[in-house]
Amino acid sequence: MKAVVWHGVGDIRLDEVPEPAIREPGDAIVRITRSAICGTDLHMVRGTVPDMVEGTILGHEAVGVVEECGPEVRGFRPGDRVVVPSTISCGTCSYCRAGYTSQCDTANPNGAAAGTCFFGGPKSTGPVDGLQAEYARIPYAATGLVRIPDAVSDDQAILLSDIFPTAWFGAKLAEVGTGDTVLVLGAGVVGQFAVAAAKRQGAGRVLVVDGIASRLDKAREQNAETIDFNREDPVGAVKDLTGGIGVDRVIEAVGVDAERPKSGPAAEPTAREAERFEQERSAAAPEGDPGGDQWVPGDAPSLALQWAVDAVAKAGSVGIIGVYPAGFRSFPIGAAMNKNLTVKMGNCNHRRYLPHLLDVVAAGAVDPTAFITRHEPPLDAIAAYESFDRREDGWLKTVLDVA
Repeated sequence: MKAVVWHGVGDIRLDEVPEPAIREPGDAIVRITRSAICGTDLHMVRGTVPDMVEGTILGHEAVGVVEECGPEVRGFRPGDRVVVPSTISCGTCSYCRAGYTSQCDTANPNGAAAGTCFFGGPKSTGPVDGLQAEYARIPYAATGLVRIPDAVSDDQAILLSDIFPTAWFGAKLAEVGTGDTVLVLGAGVVGQFAVAAAKRQGAGRVLVVDGIASRLDKAREQNAETIDFNREDPVGAVKDLTGGIGVDRVIEAVGVDAERPKSGPAAEPTAREAERFEQERSAAAPEGDPGGDQWVPGDAPSLALQWAVDAVAKAGSVGIIGVYPAGFRSFPIGAAMNKNLTVKMGNCNHRRYLPHLLDVVAAGAVDPTAFITRHEPPLDAIAAYESFDRREDGWLKTVLDVA
Protein backbone atom coordinates (compact mmCIF):
# COMPACT_ATOMS: atom_id res chain seq x y z
CA MET A 1 0.00 0.00 0.00
CA LYS A 2 1.01 3.66 -0.34
CA ALA A 3 1.87 5.70 2.77
CA VAL A 4 3.57 8.97 3.68
CA VAL A 5 6.76 7.94 5.51
CA TRP A 6 9.23 9.99 7.58
CA HIS A 7 12.88 9.38 6.62
CA GLY A 8 14.57 12.37 8.23
CA VAL A 9 14.17 16.07 8.93
CA GLY A 10 12.83 17.57 5.71
CA ASP A 11 12.68 14.14 4.08
CA ILE A 12 9.25 12.55 3.71
CA ARG A 13 8.28 10.21 0.89
CA LEU A 14 5.26 8.46 -0.54
CA ASP A 15 6.44 4.86 -0.16
CA GLU A 16 5.12 1.42 -0.92
CA VAL A 17 4.88 -0.34 2.47
CA PRO A 18 3.34 -3.62 3.72
CA GLU A 19 -0.33 -3.54 4.68
CA PRO A 20 -0.93 -3.66 8.46
CA ALA A 21 -2.20 -6.79 10.19
CA ILE A 22 -3.94 -7.61 13.47
CA ARG A 23 -1.27 -7.95 16.18
CA GLU A 24 -3.33 -7.93 19.36
CA PRO A 25 -6.85 -9.21 20.10
CA GLY A 26 -8.09 -5.62 20.57
CA ASP A 27 -6.83 -4.36 17.20
CA ALA A 28 -8.85 -3.43 14.14
CA ILE A 29 -7.78 -2.73 10.57
CA VAL A 30 -9.37 0.32 8.95
CA ARG A 31 -9.37 1.14 5.25
CA ILE A 32 -8.72 4.88 5.18
CA THR A 33 -11.07 6.99 3.07
CA ARG A 34 -9.94 10.42 4.33
CA SER A 35 -6.76 11.54 6.03
CA ALA A 36 -5.43 15.03 6.60
CA ILE A 37 -2.27 17.07 6.96
CA CYS A 38 -1.97 18.84 10.31
CA GLY A 39 0.33 21.55 11.61
CA THR A 40 1.61 19.00 14.12
CA ASP A 41 2.84 16.86 11.20
CA LEU A 42 4.95 19.82 10.10
CA HIS A 43 6.68 19.81 13.50
CA MET A 44 7.89 16.28 12.72
CA VAL A 45 9.05 17.25 9.25
CA ARG A 46 10.83 20.42 10.41
CA GLY A 47 12.44 18.73 13.40
CA THR A 48 10.92 21.07 15.99
CA VAL A 49 9.50 17.89 17.55
CA PRO A 50 12.62 15.68 17.77
CA ASP A 51 13.32 11.93 18.05
CA MET A 52 11.27 10.72 15.12
CA VAL A 53 12.04 7.13 14.12
CA GLU A 54 12.92 6.60 10.47
CA GLY A 55 10.25 4.63 8.66
CA THR A 56 7.34 5.90 10.76
CA ILE A 57 4.14 6.50 8.78
CA LEU A 58 2.93 10.05 9.42
CA GLY A 59 -0.57 11.32 10.14
CA HIS A 60 -2.95 11.28 13.09
CA GLU A 61 -6.28 12.20 11.49
CA ALA A 62 -8.41 9.68 9.62
CA VAL A 63 -11.86 8.47 8.68
CA GLY A 64 -12.43 5.06 7.18
CA VAL A 65 -14.24 1.76 7.02
CA VAL A 66 -13.57 -1.19 9.32
CA GLU A 67 -12.04 -4.07 7.34
CA GLU A 68 -11.15 -6.54 10.09
CA CYS A 69 -11.58 -6.83 13.87
CA GLY A 70 -9.60 -8.72 16.48
CA PRO A 71 -11.52 -11.17 18.70
CA GLU A 72 -11.81 -8.70 21.59
CA VAL A 73 -13.42 -5.97 19.44
CA ARG A 74 -17.10 -6.56 20.15
CA GLY A 75 -18.71 -3.23 19.22
CA PHE A 76 -17.68 -2.97 15.57
CA ARG A 77 -17.85 -5.13 12.50
CA PRO A 78 -16.46 -4.91 8.95
CA GLY A 79 -18.22 -2.23 6.93
CA ASP A 80 -18.74 0.24 9.78
CA ARG A 81 -17.83 3.87 8.98
CA VAL A 82 -15.60 5.21 11.73
CA VAL A 83 -13.52 8.20 12.76
CA VAL A 84 -10.19 7.57 14.50
CA PRO A 85 -9.34 9.73 17.55
CA SER A 86 -5.80 11.09 17.16
CA THR A 87 -4.62 10.06 20.62
CA ILE A 88 -4.62 6.38 21.56
CA SER A 89 -6.27 5.17 24.77
CA CYS A 90 -7.08 1.79 26.29
CA GLY A 91 -10.44 2.79 27.76
CA THR A 92 -9.94 0.77 30.96
CA CYS A 93 -7.23 2.46 33.07
CA SER A 94 -8.09 5.05 35.72
CA TYR A 95 -7.07 7.95 33.50
CA CYS A 96 -9.24 6.82 30.61
CA ARG A 97 -12.21 6.25 32.92
CA ALA A 98 -11.79 9.77 34.30
CA GLY A 99 -11.79 11.22 30.79
CA TYR A 100 -8.05 11.95 30.59
CA THR A 101 -7.64 9.69 27.58
CA SER A 102 -4.52 11.48 26.31
CA GLN A 103 -2.77 10.35 29.50
CA CYS A 104 -3.70 6.68 29.25
CA ASP A 105 -1.52 4.50 31.48
CA THR A 106 -1.46 1.62 29.00
CA ALA A 107 -1.33 2.83 25.39
CA ASN A 108 2.20 4.25 25.27
CA PRO A 109 4.72 1.39 24.91
CA ASN A 110 7.34 3.56 26.65
CA GLY A 111 5.48 3.15 29.94
CA ALA A 112 2.84 4.82 32.08
CA ALA A 113 5.01 7.89 32.78
CA ALA A 114 5.69 8.53 29.08
CA GLY A 115 2.48 10.48 28.55
CA THR A 116 0.46 10.88 25.38
CA CYS A 117 0.49 8.18 22.72
CA PHE A 118 -0.66 9.27 19.28
CA PHE A 119 -0.50 8.08 15.70
CA GLY A 120 2.50 9.06 13.59
CA GLY A 121 4.49 10.67 16.39
CA PRO A 122 8.08 10.54 17.71
CA LYS A 123 9.70 7.78 19.73
CA SER A 124 8.38 9.19 23.01
CA THR A 125 4.79 8.64 21.85
CA GLY A 126 5.28 5.04 20.74
CA PRO A 127 5.97 5.32 17.96
CA VAL A 128 2.77 4.04 16.36
CA ASP A 129 2.44 4.11 12.57
CA GLY A 130 0.16 6.90 11.45
CA LEU A 131 -2.89 7.32 9.29
CA GLN A 132 -1.66 8.89 6.05
CA ALA A 133 -1.92 5.53 4.37
CA GLU A 134 -4.39 3.29 2.57
CA TYR A 135 -4.88 1.08 5.64
CA ALA A 136 -4.10 1.46 9.34
CA ARG A 137 -3.93 -0.74 12.42
CA ILE A 138 -5.96 0.75 15.28
CA PRO A 139 -4.93 -0.47 18.77
CA TYR A 140 -7.59 -0.69 21.49
CA ALA A 141 -10.22 -0.40 18.78
CA ALA A 142 -13.14 -0.84 21.18
CA THR A 143 -12.53 2.73 22.36
CA GLY A 144 -10.10 3.79 19.61
CA LEU A 145 -12.86 4.03 17.01
CA VAL A 146 -16.08 6.03 17.00
CA ARG A 147 -18.92 5.17 14.64
CA ILE A 148 -19.97 7.98 12.28
CA PRO A 149 -23.71 8.74 12.14
CA ASP A 150 -25.32 8.48 8.71
CA ALA A 151 -26.04 12.22 8.80
CA VAL A 152 -22.31 13.06 8.99
CA SER A 153 -20.16 12.87 5.84
CA ASP A 154 -16.55 11.70 5.67
CA ASP A 155 -15.46 15.27 4.95
CA GLN A 156 -17.21 16.49 8.07
CA ALA A 157 -15.93 13.65 10.23
CA ILE A 158 -12.26 14.02 9.29
CA LEU A 159 -12.07 17.32 11.18
CA LEU A 160 -13.39 15.59 14.30
CA SER A 161 -10.47 13.18 14.42
CA ASP A 162 -8.30 15.90 15.94
CA ILE A 163 -9.03 19.52 15.07
CA PHE A 164 -12.51 20.23 16.44
CA PRO A 165 -11.96 18.28 19.70
CA THR A 166 -8.62 20.03 20.22
CA ALA A 167 -10.22 23.45 19.80
CA TRP A 168 -13.10 22.48 22.09
CA PHE A 169 -10.57 21.30 24.66
CA GLY A 170 -8.71 24.62 24.33
CA ALA A 171 -11.86 26.56 25.17
CA LYS A 172 -12.42 24.28 28.16
CA LEU A 173 -8.84 24.83 29.35
CA ALA A 174 -9.31 28.60 29.02
CA GLU A 175 -12.48 28.32 31.14
CA VAL A 176 -14.62 30.14 28.57
CA GLY A 177 -18.02 31.03 30.00
CA THR A 178 -21.11 33.10 29.35
CA GLY A 179 -20.37 36.63 28.22
CA ASP A 180 -16.58 36.28 28.21
CA THR A 181 -14.37 38.22 25.84
CA VAL A 182 -12.00 35.65 24.35
CA LEU A 183 -8.75 36.06 22.43
CA VAL A 184 -7.70 33.30 20.01
CA LEU A 185 -4.03 33.44 19.05
CA GLY A 186 -3.62 31.87 15.60
CA ALA A 187 -6.24 31.65 12.86
CA GLY A 188 -5.16 28.34 11.38
CA VAL A 189 -7.72 25.59 11.31
CA VAL A 190 -7.45 24.92 15.06
CA GLY A 191 -7.88 28.63 15.71
CA GLN A 192 -10.93 28.71 13.43
CA PHE A 193 -12.54 25.89 15.40
CA ALA A 194 -11.49 27.61 18.63
CA VAL A 195 -13.63 30.56 17.55
CA ALA A 196 -16.57 28.21 16.96
CA ALA A 197 -15.96 26.39 20.26
CA ALA A 198 -15.67 29.60 22.29
CA LYS A 199 -18.95 30.90 20.84
CA ARG A 200 -20.74 27.63 21.59
CA GLN A 201 -19.37 27.68 25.14
CA GLY A 202 -20.86 31.13 25.76
CA ALA A 203 -18.33 33.76 24.67
CA GLY A 204 -19.79 37.21 24.12
CA ARG A 205 -16.91 38.46 21.92
CA VAL A 206 -14.07 36.65 20.18
CA LEU A 207 -10.90 38.40 19.00
CA VAL A 208 -8.42 36.64 16.69
CA VAL A 209 -4.75 37.43 16.02
CA ASP A 210 -2.95 36.22 12.89
CA GLY A 211 -0.82 37.60 10.06
CA ILE A 212 -2.30 35.80 7.04
CA ALA A 213 -5.11 37.69 5.34
CA SER A 214 -7.07 34.66 4.11
CA ARG A 215 -7.16 33.21 7.63
CA LEU A 216 -8.37 36.47 9.10
CA ASP A 217 -11.04 36.63 6.39
CA LYS A 218 -12.23 33.16 7.42
CA ALA A 219 -12.38 34.23 11.07
CA ARG A 220 -14.49 37.26 10.13
CA GLU A 221 -16.99 34.89 8.51
CA GLN A 222 -17.64 33.70 12.08
CA ASN A 223 -18.02 37.33 13.22
CA ALA A 224 -14.71 37.26 15.06
CA GLU A 225 -12.94 40.60 15.50
CA THR A 226 -9.62 40.29 13.68
CA ILE A 227 -6.18 41.71 14.43
CA ASP A 228 -3.37 41.52 11.85
CA PHE A 229 -0.07 41.50 13.70
CA ASN A 230 1.68 42.78 10.55
CA ARG A 231 -0.31 46.02 10.76
CA GLU A 232 -0.64 46.67 14.49
CA ASP A 233 0.72 45.60 17.83
CA PRO A 234 -1.67 42.79 18.85
CA VAL A 235 -1.46 43.40 22.59
CA GLY A 236 -2.06 47.12 22.11
CA ALA A 237 -5.01 46.39 19.81
CA VAL A 238 -6.53 44.01 22.36
CA LYS A 239 -6.21 46.63 25.09
CA ASP A 240 -7.81 49.27 22.85
CA LEU A 241 -10.73 46.96 22.07
CA THR A 242 -11.32 46.11 25.73
CA GLY A 243 -11.13 49.53 27.35
CA GLY A 244 -7.57 48.93 28.51
CA ILE A 245 -8.54 45.90 30.60
CA GLY A 246 -7.60 42.96 28.36
CA VAL A 247 -9.58 39.85 27.52
CA ASP A 248 -11.08 37.44 30.03
CA ARG A 249 -9.75 34.29 28.35
CA VAL A 250 -7.03 33.37 25.85
CA ILE A 251 -6.81 30.25 23.67
CA GLU A 252 -3.22 29.86 22.43
CA ALA A 253 -3.43 27.86 19.17
CA VAL A 254 0.01 28.64 17.72
CA GLY A 255 2.74 26.74 19.55
CA VAL A 256 6.49 26.65 19.20
CA ASP A 257 6.52 27.92 15.61
CA ALA A 258 5.25 31.38 16.56
CA GLU A 259 7.28 33.96 14.69
CA ARG A 260 7.67 37.68 15.20
CA PRO A 261 6.57 39.54 12.04
CA LYS A 262 9.44 40.82 9.89
CA SER A 263 7.96 44.32 9.69
CA GLY A 264 5.23 46.45 11.22
CA PRO A 265 4.47 47.56 14.80
CA ALA A 266 5.01 44.09 16.30
CA ALA A 267 8.35 43.45 14.56
CA GLU A 268 10.43 44.76 17.45
CA PRO A 269 10.07 43.70 21.08
CA THR A 270 8.44 46.06 23.54
CA ALA A 271 10.53 47.27 26.45
CA ARG A 272 8.76 44.76 28.71
CA GLU A 273 9.44 41.87 26.31
CA ALA A 274 13.09 42.86 25.92
CA GLU A 275 13.55 43.02 29.68
CA ARG A 276 11.90 39.64 30.12
CA PHE A 277 14.05 38.11 27.39
CA GLU A 278 17.19 39.44 29.03
CA GLN A 279 16.15 37.94 32.38
CA GLU A 280 15.40 34.55 30.79
CA ARG A 281 18.64 34.62 28.79
CA SER A 282 20.71 35.40 31.88
CA ALA A 283 18.95 32.77 33.99
CA ALA A 284 19.53 30.10 31.36
CA ALA A 285 23.22 30.91 30.83
CA PRO A 286 25.86 28.73 32.57
CA GLU A 287 27.62 30.32 35.51
CA GLY A 288 30.29 32.72 34.30
CA ASP A 289 28.82 32.88 30.78
CA PRO A 290 27.80 36.41 29.77
CA GLY A 291 24.69 34.97 28.19
CA GLY A 292 25.20 35.02 24.45
CA ASP A 293 23.50 37.23 21.90
CA GLN A 294 20.98 39.95 22.53
CA TRP A 295 17.38 39.72 21.32
CA VAL A 296 17.12 38.94 17.61
CA PRO A 297 13.65 39.43 16.04
CA GLY A 298 12.26 36.03 15.14
CA ASP A 299 14.31 34.21 17.78
CA ALA A 300 11.49 34.17 20.33
CA PRO A 301 9.57 30.90 20.19
CA SER A 302 7.60 31.95 23.28
CA LEU A 303 6.16 34.97 21.48
CA ALA A 304 2.56 33.67 21.46
CA LEU A 305 2.82 32.88 25.16
CA GLN A 306 4.09 36.40 25.88
CA TRP A 307 1.23 37.91 23.93
CA ALA A 308 -1.22 35.67 25.77
CA VAL A 309 -0.02 36.75 29.19
CA ASP A 310 0.18 40.43 28.27
CA ALA A 311 -3.26 40.54 26.58
CA VAL A 312 -5.33 38.79 29.26
CA ALA A 313 -6.91 40.72 32.12
CA LYS A 314 -5.89 40.28 35.74
CA ALA A 315 -7.26 37.03 37.21
CA GLY A 316 -7.98 35.82 33.67
CA SER A 317 -7.16 32.40 32.25
CA VAL A 318 -5.10 31.00 29.39
CA GLY A 319 -5.60 27.65 27.64
CA ILE A 320 -2.59 26.41 25.65
CA ILE A 321 -3.19 23.90 22.86
CA GLY A 322 -0.36 24.95 20.54
CA VAL A 323 2.33 22.25 20.29
CA TYR A 324 5.53 22.65 22.33
CA PRO A 325 8.27 19.98 22.51
CA ALA A 326 9.27 18.51 25.87
CA GLY A 327 12.50 20.53 26.00
CA PHE A 328 10.77 23.89 25.65
CA ARG A 329 11.13 25.93 28.84
CA SER A 330 10.52 29.61 28.07
CA PHE A 331 7.36 30.96 29.70
CA PRO A 332 6.70 34.39 31.25
CA ILE A 333 5.81 32.91 34.62
CA GLY A 334 6.63 36.03 36.62
CA ALA A 335 4.23 38.20 34.66
CA ALA A 336 1.55 35.49 34.83
CA MET A 337 1.94 35.15 38.58
CA ASN A 338 1.85 38.91 39.11
CA LYS A 339 -1.55 39.02 37.35
CA ASN A 340 -3.00 36.01 39.25
CA LEU A 341 -3.55 34.13 35.99
CA THR A 342 -4.80 30.58 35.62
CA VAL A 343 -2.82 28.72 32.96
CA LYS A 344 -3.83 25.28 31.71
CA MET A 345 -2.37 23.25 28.86
CA GLY A 346 -2.08 19.79 27.43
CA ASN A 347 -2.82 17.30 24.69
CA CYS A 348 -6.48 16.92 23.86
CA ASN A 349 -8.50 14.04 25.31
CA HIS A 350 -10.02 13.39 21.87
CA ARG A 351 -12.09 10.35 22.81
CA ARG A 352 -13.78 12.31 25.60
CA TYR A 353 -15.19 15.03 23.31
CA LEU A 354 -15.59 13.30 19.96
CA PRO A 355 -19.04 11.68 20.46
CA HIS A 356 -20.61 14.95 21.59
CA LEU A 357 -19.08 16.89 18.70
CA LEU A 358 -20.36 14.31 16.23
CA ASP A 359 -23.83 15.05 17.58
CA VAL A 360 -23.21 18.80 17.18
CA VAL A 361 -22.25 18.29 13.53
CA ALA A 362 -25.11 15.85 12.87
CA ALA A 363 -27.55 18.45 14.21
CA GLY A 364 -26.21 21.02 11.74
CA ALA A 365 -24.94 23.41 14.41
CA VAL A 366 -21.40 23.43 12.96
CA ASP A 367 -20.28 22.42 9.45
CA PRO A 368 -16.58 21.47 9.55
CA THR A 369 -16.31 21.38 5.76
CA ALA A 370 -16.28 25.19 5.75
CA PHE A 371 -12.67 24.99 6.90
CA ILE A 372 -11.42 22.46 4.34
CA THR A 373 -9.68 24.51 1.66
CA ARG A 374 -7.89 21.76 -0.28
CA HIS A 375 -8.62 18.21 -1.39
CA GLU A 376 -5.61 16.31 -2.72
CA PRO A 377 -5.07 12.74 -3.95
CA PRO A 378 -2.48 10.70 -2.02
CA LEU A 379 -0.03 10.91 -4.94
CA ASP A 380 0.14 14.68 -4.38
CA ALA A 381 0.69 14.40 -0.61
CA ILE A 382 4.35 15.48 -0.61
CA ALA A 383 3.65 18.56 -2.74
CA ALA A 384 0.73 19.37 -0.43
CA TYR A 385 3.07 19.23 2.57
CA GLU A 386 5.42 21.67 0.85
CA SER A 387 2.64 24.15 0.07
CA PHE A 388 1.20 23.89 3.57
CA ASP A 389 4.64 24.40 5.10
CA ARG A 390 5.08 27.61 3.09
CA ARG A 391 1.74 28.84 4.46
CA GLU A 392 0.59 29.61 0.96
CA ASP A 393 -2.64 31.54 0.70
CA GLY A 394 -5.66 29.25 0.80
CA TRP A 395 -3.92 26.29 2.45
CA LEU A 396 -5.88 26.31 5.69
CA LYS A 397 -6.71 22.59 5.89
CA THR A 398 -5.79 19.90 3.39
CA VAL A 399 -7.63 16.59 3.23
CA LEU A 400 -6.14 13.59 1.44
CA ASP A 401 -8.89 11.74 -0.41
CA VAL A 402 -7.58 8.19 -0.08
CA ALA A 403 -10.69 6.49 -1.42
